[in-house]
Amino acid sequence: MTTSAFPSPAADYIEDAIDLVKSLIAHPSATYVIRASSDAMCDSAILPGSLLLVDTSLQPGDGDIVVARLLSGFTVKRLRLRPRPQLVADNPAYPVVKIDEEEGAHIVGVVTTVITLPARHVRAR
Repeated sequence: MTTSAFPSPAADYIEDAIDLVKSLIAHPSATYVIRASSDAMCDSAILPGSLLLVDTSLQPGDGDIVVARLLSGFTVKRLRLRPRPQLVADNPAYPVVKIDEEEGAHIVGVVTTVITLPARHVRAR
């Protein structure tokens, strides 16, 4: 069997290789990667196993997805500053955490990128 091929019309538009660090990380020395372990933020495409790029140099604002340290451990939630500071999950099955009532609550970084692989590529650990 013989196959014949012709050049792709897109060949003239091929760019250089994509540098993911340069494209996704504005502050490399202040950015780290964590893996999500719950479905609390599933409406933001953050699923168990998703990789999150977290920038510790950014000032968190209302509506940002943040990593917070609580007495019970770390959590990823959406920061709401009005009417009072609180951490809100996108999944309604999770309770709201009122920051003023949670002694020791501390925002450690802002989630800047979410990488969620297709289900067939996610491997249980």
